[in-house]
Amino acid sequence: MYTRQRKQSFLRRLILPGLSAALLLYFALHALSGDYGLIARGQLENNSHALERKLADLKQKRETLERRVVLLRPESLDPDMIDERARDNLNLVHPDEIVILRNDRSAQK
Repeated sequence: MYTRQRKQSFLRRLILPGLSAALLLYFALHALSGDYGLIARGQLENNSHALERKLADLKQKRETLERRVVLLRPESLDPDMIDERARDNLNLVHPDEIVILRNDRSAQK
């Protein structure tokens, strides 16, 4: 009886390393570009910083409005504030007054 020996194919030796490389590549791509990957993390951090800046601006605007509201409460009515609001809403001025229109006033409303 003769035993037949076959020479192992070159491709047969590459199956296991090829599958390992494909699996490694699959996980590497998802680590970079997946929903929770490194690229998405950078975008989330940028969005977070932008939203924090927006929150700080809104808090500052709110504090400004709260200070103005305190002046309009019945317990502490400020005559200058009442006069300012009445003139602003009614668009009235005295004949001897000079009116200076500013754009930032319209943005606050």
